[in-house]
Amino acid sequence: MTKKIYAVIGDPIAHSLSPAMHNAAFRALKMDAEYIAVHVLADGLESFAAEARKKLAGFNITVPHKKGIIPFLDEVNQEAALAGSVNTVLIRENQLSGCSTDGYGLEAALSEAFGYTLKNNAALFIGCGGAARAAAFHFASKGLKNLYILNRTLATAEGLCAELTTHYPGLECTAAALNNEEAVRTALKQVPVAIQCTSLGLEPDDPPPLPPEWLPQGIALFDTIYKPTALLQYAQAHGIAHANGSGMLLHQGAKSFELWTGIKPPLDVMRAELP
Repeated sequence: MTKKIYAVIGDPIAHSLSPAMHNAAFRALKMDAEYIAVHVLADGLESFAAEARKKLAGFNITVPHKKGIIPFLDEVNQEAALAGSVNTVLIRENQLSGCSTDGYGLEAALSEAFGYTLKNNAALFIGCGGAARAAAFHFASKGLKNLYILNRTLATAEGLCAELTTHYPGLECTAAALNNEEAVRTALKQVPVAIQCTSLGLEPDDPPPLPPEWLPQGIALFDTIYKPTALLQYAQAHGIAHANGSGMLLHQGAKSFELWTGIKPPLDVMRAELP
């Protein structure tokens, strides 16, 4: 029996924590499998997908390819298709089947960190890139009642709100520009949890997406980045409930692992590899 190879692709990819997390799970379960990181540029997606059919058992996709990979897949499930974002590909008999575990990962991380549940609740997203889109459609499908989307470009947030409410008419969706202080502060006061979904904070000198002092007491802040961003540092200093993105990374990865192998991985073993 040949070793099964799984991968994560992105540009850049060297920073990915996924290989350590998945390989620890494979070792713990004594599975003959390996998970590798592969640097793929946008113009290399088609050739990568062709090679994956022959050589891989499954793969993950991270930024900036969650949308770009879609044309090279044989099928995509409804939630991922609506969001235009795929982060997990299953390979069966040379067929590539795409889905997203990002929304599930964020839901599980919020539940774990804050005891937060989606049904009939409210949430706020800062940014509306691939992970935010995937999570927004997942949240809507789980019965979220009110969603606020704050984005640098207002038209992008308004477009996402329009897409969401077309498919989920029970959802109340409100968009606001990040530089509109009054609208942003008002939105932040309407929700129990704010989720920072931009890439700001990956680099030490990145500015925060909004002034940290706009965060009200009583809100819970989840930052999808797992470094100590300006928002996380402010939350910690001011007694605001907060969590970084390692929980989302853990749970979306564990769901991918289960989809590929049919086995629930040991979460504690995977978590030990994360910051």
